[in-house]
Amino acid sequence: MNKLKLVLVGNGMAGVRALEELLKLAPDLYDITVFGAEPYPNYNRILLSPVLAGEQTVEQIILNPLSWYAENGITLHTGKTVVEINRVKRIVRADDGTEAAYDRLLLATGSNPFILPVPGKDLEGVIAYRDIKDTETMIETAKRYKHAVVIGGGLLGLEAANGLKLRGMDVTVVHIMPWLMERQLDETAGKLLQKSLQDRGLHFRIGAQTAALLGNEQGRVRAVQFKDGSEIPADLVVMAAGIRPNTELAEKAGIYCKRGIVVTDTMQTVTDPRIYALGECAAHRGVAYGLVAPLFEQGKVAANHLAQFGIGRYTGSAVSTKLKVTGIDLFSAGEFMGGEGCEDIVLSDPFSGVYKRLVIKDNKLLGACLYGDTVDGSWYFKLLREGRSVGDIRDKLMFGESHLGDTGHQGQSKAATMADSDEVCGCNGVCKGTIVKAIKDKGLFTLEDVRKHTKASASCGSCTGLVEQILMFTAGGDYSATPKKKAMCGCTDVSHQEVRDAIRDEHLLTIAEVQAKLGWRTPNGCSSCRPALNYYLISTWPHEAKDDPQSRFINERAHANIQKDGTFSVVPRMWGGETSAAELRRIADAVDKYKIPTVKVTGGQRIDLLGVKKEDLHNVWRDIGMPSGHAYAKGLRTVKTCVGSEWCRFGTQDSTGMGKKLERATWRMYAPHKVKFGVSGCPRNCAEAGIKDVGIIGVDSGWEMYVAGNGGIKTEVAQFLVKLKTEEEVLEYTGAFIQLYREEGWYLERTVHYVSRVGLDHVKKRILDDPEGRKALWERLQFALQGEPDPWFEADKARVDTRQFIPIVPVEVRQGEPA
Repeated sequence: MNKLKLVLVGNGMAGVRALEELLKLAPDLYDITVFGAEPYPNYNRILLSPVLAGEQTVEQIILNPLSWYAENGITLHTGKTVVEINRVKRIVRADDGTEAAYDRLLLATGSNPFILPVPGKDLEGVIAYRDIKDTETMIETAKRYKHAVVIGGGLLGLEAANGLKLRGMDVTVVHIMPWLMERQLDETAGKLLQKSLQDRGLHFRIGAQTAALLGNEQGRVRAVQFKDGSEIPADLVVMAAGIRPNTELAEKAGIYCKRGIVVTDTMQTVTDPRIYALGECAAHRGVAYGLVAPLFEQGKVAANHLAQFGIGRYTGSAVSTKLKVTGIDLFSAGEFMGGEGCEDIVLSDPFSGVYKRLVIKDNKLLGACLYGDTVDGSWYFKLLREGRSVGDIRDKLMFGESHLGDTGHQGQSKAATMADSDEVCGCNGVCKGTIVKAIKDKGLFTLEDVRKHTKASASCGSCTGLVEQILMFTAGGDYSATPKKKAMCGCTDVSHQEVRDAIRDEHLLTIAEVQAKLGWRTPNGCSSCRPALNYYLISTWPHEAKDDPQSRFINERAHANIQKDGTFSVVPRMWGGETSAAELRRIADAVDKYKIPTVKVTGGQRIDLLGVKKEDLHNVWRDIGMPSGHAYAKGLRTVKTCVGSEWCRFGTQDSTGMGKKLERATWRMYAPHKVKFGVSGCPRNCAEAGIKDVGIIGVDSGWEMYVAGNGGIKTEVAQFLVKLKTEEEVLEYTGAFIQLYREEGWYLERTVHYVSRVGLDHVKKRILDDPEGRKALWERLQFALQGEPDPWFEADKARVDTRQFIPIVPVEVRQGEPA
């Protein structure tokens, strides 16, 4: 299959992050060409400040070295600026004449610094602060000259001022607004910041308006003149007064721009759907984002669509700001300035240098501004994004997460109090659990190792202290190469894995044997451990260990989904989502006969009968005459399909036929958790195979297999596993993966979490690199499913207790007898 051509204009963090995500999803879909105006590979622009301050080198902030482009087959043009887009011929042309054709074009042209339109702005020694060249100019200037003026008291300006001060220059910050960082801090915090920076040797001209830059006879800047006529000396002037989206190339090509290149929720330009834009150059719903976290979110969505999955949407970002300048911690998020209907909670301790302001409206956190103590910044940001009510914790809200109830965490580090799901690195979306797992699984001991493997702290660096806490907390003196275990439940100290190992190694066949062997504290166990033990037994020793229906949840005992009113829903199985007139008639007759109130088509292409009385369940199954859809089970739910090549003019493979074969081969299977398959007949992916536990996508040469997707609360895109040629291979590889999950997964662990725990490399080793092992897994699955009964038609064999469907009739009390 001929590859499509993708051209990326802009070799910065946003564009290359999109390529990284695209290569995970569809590594062989595109021939990729990248144009970068700078003579460097992709580097971390956020870490220019540490380079200026002498804390890091340019080499240390390179994110993707030249070898990365070569390894991924990417053609990189450095030092070349694209000057023309021919949308008719679909060609881009650089300033040196280099051309590249495209099927898809990704614009990540970033932004341009705003240069004050004052006399003298073109003098030597007047620069912006945007790239490595600017940084190197400042470093060299500091070796020869004394006086520096930074115009702009925002994030970038203060970081530049700090770096120049550390390089030995006498630095003055000029800011026209009444206080520093007015977009991120309120007046109190801004003035506290100014005082702290003055104590460290920086000078400030607050509220001053620059009128002109004055030069010497050699044409170099010598002073800054203000509107009131006063002057200050300046051998170097750094403009850090803001940025503007770089839309020149897009506008020249006739692409609609307004406050940036206007894009949709799929990051496609509204003018030309073949052209995408993201990063600082893009305007989404009227907003152009300048912080790295939203840009990376945009990159994931763009990659999702470029990979032809078509399921991602970018709906905007809540943003937070962190800054660490000369040992000063700042955090802000949301609408911290308040307004009508808002309430402020303020803590001010000037002696300790701590200031906190929380803004609440309608019992929800609207904004937060923290100075000096930012340890709970990520928690406040989480509350803000989730929009949860804080009415029940209002009296403790100011004192942070560790003071909620009697947690016993007071005095411990932030790392100890965080949940695994809590976000640590907002720039890269890395949670604590990901960092802890990497530290334990890979034996990491240094901050650089953590950055390399997780990207946490690798962007703005403001979470570095927290990452170091997690590193010390996890890999401290009691660190072991084996991760600390988590007990299954309160009945025992043993873990899920220890139970699985014992059942296999000791050939245990009953729950009682497991509990006796492993020393269960609670007789008979509980509702948490018994279903897990039952699953581990029947999955390890099929046809030997006996299923215990009383150790299953209510849905699996009744073989239907209980609803909130106590009735049940029944979902018959429709192979690959295909049905017939006869089946539909039987369903309709059952609906009328048993007065079922609601009939609904499900997202898995089946029909759901809702509101069935428990006493009617057995008769409804009998009258419908279709197999169980297992919509209630920890097992295979559905195999969603599109119409494929049989009907669709775009279809390349028979997805419906393939889906039916997959479903018939695996439908009676129980698993650690629910499992969903999807089969699409072409890369347009109408069956949403990219977010299924197993996704099969038809291509010209056969099938592509993806695993460990999840369309639940947190959507996870499935990972590419292998390309297959025949339907027989699809069955074998799918069965082998599912059996591996059945044998190694922990109860209630979805495939996405299983693969995250063991690693995709482990799955590839067992499935791709070991043909005999793969066939053995497939054979073990077939053996386990051999003779597995349908609970709707073979109730006795399936050990369905039909007594549960008999309604309890109250006994009449005879007159004169006690009740």
